[in-house]
Amino acid sequence: MSTEKNSEKLRQLLVVEDDPALQKQIRWSFDQYEVLLAGDRESALTQVRRYTPAVVTMDLGLPPDADSVSEGFKLLEQILAVSPDTKIIVVTGQNEQANALRAIALGAYDFFVKPFEPETLNLTVKRAFRFYDLQQENRRLQAMQQPDALGTLITRDPEMLRICRTIEKVAPTNATVLLLGESGTGKELLARGVHNASPRSDTRFVAINCAAIPENLLESELFGYEKGAFSGAVKTTPGKIELAHKGTLMLDEIGDLPFPLQSKLLRFLQERVIERVGGRQEIPIDVRVVCATHQNLKTLISEGRFREDLYYRLAEITITIPPLRNRIGDAALLAHALVRRFASEQNRGSLSLSEDAIRAISAHSWPGNVRELENCLKRATIMAEGNSLSAQDVGLDEVSTEDAMPIDLRTIRDNAERQAIIAAVSRSNGNLARAADLLGISRPTLYDLMHKFGLKT
Repeated sequence: MSTEKNSEKLRQLLVVEDDPALQKQIRWSFDQYEVLLAGDRESALTQVRRYTPAVVTMDLGLPPDADSVSEGFKLLEQILAVSPDTKIIVVTGQNEQANALRAIALGAYDFFVKPFEPETLNLTVKRAFRFYDLQQENRRLQAMQQPDALGTLITRDPEMLRICRTIEKVAPTNATVLLLGESGTGKELLARGVHNASPRSDTRFVAINCAAIPENLLESELFGYEKGAFSGAVKTTPGKIELAHKGTLMLDEIGDLPFPLQSKLLRFLQERVIERVGGRQEIPIDVRVVCATHQNLKTLISEGRFREDLYYRLAEITITIPPLRNRIGDAALLAHALVRRFASEQNRGSLSLSEDAIRAISAHSWPGNVRELENCLKRATIMAEGNSLSAQDVGLDEVSTEDAMPIDLRTIRDNAERQAIIAAVSRSNGNLARAADLLGISRPTLYDLMHKFGLKT
């Protein structure tokens, strides 16, 4: 027997037929498949939910009303609702043309009238399996070519990876997202990720920085203005909110939004309508809102500088982005990627980071986060003379191997044990028996460890 036939035997074919004799005939005709049998609509649905077969053959006349086609058509619709990709071949004695047309219109793959030629039906089933496989392969290839919404985000940090998963869950909804984090942590990148992973991805992403526009201009920038609303308003101009209609609006540095404008923004979020400056017409807006700030909004609320009701309207989903210094291994990972990118942009050929540069990058606190790292490395790729960037090229002090953060597990484990022992002895006020209990070890083991790490008893 060929390899192809062996693989086909593993494939499951569901046969829905209430006639036991025909069940046997069909099973005999399809000995190259694992044939699943069902005699009525309920048992067929059970088999579909359990096995999700690629191909189904089914009769239209099924119990409890085998003389009618109602059960069959109901089953046809239900199978496709549960498993839309399943190929259904209708094999029935109800040979009216209207039944065939209706079955095909509902999504059946093919239609056979009893009595059928086993060879012809077998070929149709084989073709149905092939068509199913082609559809699945095509879908897989499309998925591979589909750009990841967060594809430009480079991270291996567990917390950042958790944030990515959160964004993937939130993006398909219309929930308002509030991004919190220090300047330069990538809030706009994540906001674009929300947009790109949403059903609005083929529409506009409009961003506005609430801190970068003077207060007297911000209202007209957000809500637009009518011709003649103020001196210089020579034509009606839509605002950022209106331009983002059907898309995504990012309000960056929302914590800097002037207090008088907060009530107007709150009304928009509640009613989803705006009025241009100088206008009286209410304009309905369909937009997804993503906000970002580096400020502590709850502190601003307590100081009377931010509306509490606006905060709760914005914070339907709140995501706190950790600073770069708290992302395990991300500084070095990003540095390698950025050097490759900037080297390509500057036509510098092959550039790499030296070991001392990596140690310095990993040890630096990066108060300006990813933005600071980008600036340092861009400057380094432009100014460096060799093909290897040193810590000096990056603008950082060299870090010795002794001062660098250890990465071998034994050293890390020893450091962790030493710190735990010191903490336990301190907490127990020098009572070693109590310290051993806190650590979950015996007193002799504690003595041995203290001797190992040079700690005084």
